[in-house]
This record gives sequence, structure tokens and C-alpha cells, in this order.
Amino acid sequence: MTTVVLLHGIGGAAWGPTLPALAPAPVLDWALPGYGGTPLGEETSFAAWARALRDRLDAEGVARADILGHSIGGMLAQEFALAFPERVRALVLYATTPAFGGRDPAFAEQFLAERLAPLDQGKDMAGLARETMPAMLGPEAPPGAVEAAVAAMAAVPEAAYRATVRCLTTFNRRDAIGRIAAPTLLLAGECDPLAPPRTMERMRDAIRGARLVVLPGAGHLAHLEQPQAFNAAVSDFLRSVREG
Repeated sequence: MTTVVLLHGIGGAAWGPTLPALAPAPVLDWALPGYGGTPLGEETSFAAWARALRDRLDAEGVARADILGHSIGGMLAQEFALAFPERVRALVLYATTPAFGGRDPAFAEQFLAERLAPLDQGKDMAGLARETMPAMLGPEAPPGAVEAAVAAMAAVPEAAYRATVRCLTTFNRRDAIGRIAAPTLLLAGECDPLAPPRTMERMRDAIRGARLVVLPGAGHLAHLEQPQAFNAAVSDFLRSVREG
């Protein structure tokens, strides 16, 4: 069975509801450096992360994998598929974009100032999570989804969060994603404020043969908000790749 690699977003991993869709395939829930008790590493960059993921796959004896990336994890999935195309059998790009939102350096600085302000003002990660995560979910999020998202983000070390947010502002693969060769599924939440469907429609059009599924009523965390629909889209896609 082909290993499925899960790449989480800045808010950390809460993949529990997704795992049934992947069985019986082996799953590698790979933590970004600094997350999940791992060291930050000497270099925080998408290229360094892609090399670290390649090294982990080598250590696990995995020649090719199915990659599912959420948000910044979806950016890393793009980076990995471009840098090491021979290592990717299938690609799921979920609630992500091909580039950080602003081309103007002033936009990036404003974004960083706003995103990090609560920490600079003395809030801890739990406080930041409670302040920011509810707005990431759509209006139809079930009970427990917000709590799961807040708990995941609260567990992220502050140093890792700061480094990862800064790394986010460097990402730009807008002009390269047309070179992605692996079968690709894009998953968007209809109400996602960070990676809206119109952005992912443009990604679909840029990646040859890609398909897009929009989950009605979902926000940025569809795997927690609508796990049944999310799981069905993922499992149907991976089955179609497996059956060729």
C-alpha cells in the first residue's frame, strides 16, 4: 500500500477525523520542524522542509507517497512535488494557495505585525488560538470542531509558530505549479476566508488534469467541520489513482 503523508497547517495537526478515509494505507503524520516536539532546525524555509521530508521518507523506506497538505502544509506539498516529482504518486492540496497573498513587502510586514501582535502583547498560544481559530471555521461547523482546532493550535510552541508564520510570507510558486505532474485533487471550503474557492479554481486550471471539490458551508478546516464529505472526496480520489 502507498504511504499517505499528512502535512498540517500553521495551527497544528488534528487529523483524527481524517484517518478512517486513509485506511488501510500506512500514514505518516509529519510534523513541521518545531512542531510535535521536533527541533526547529537550522533553516526555516520551504526548500529545507522539503529536503527534511525527503530524508524522512528515505528513513522510512518510502519511495513514493500520496501527499495531503493543508494550508501551509499544502504549500509544502507543492514545493515537495516540484522539487521531488518522482517521490509523489498523488497530491491533495487542501485549503491552500500557490503563493502568499501579497507581492508588496509592506503587505508581508503588516501581515506579520497583525498575526504576531497578540503574542507580542503577552498572550500565550492558547489565548491566541481562542482569539483566532473560531473565525477560520464556516457557519455550519459542528460542536467540537472549534474546540479541536483551538486545542491543536494551543499545543504549538510559540517559537515554532513565529518561525512558521514568517516562512509563510516567503512562499511563491504561482509561476511553477503548472509543472506539477502528479494526479492532483484540490479541496476548498466554500466559506474559507484564507483560500477561497476562486483562488483554488485558478490553481486547478494551472495544474494539468487537476480536479477541484468545493465543500459547501465549510471554512478553512473542512476536515473537522465536514469530515464525512471531506473523507469521501479524499478516499474517492485516492481510489481512482490506485485503480488507474
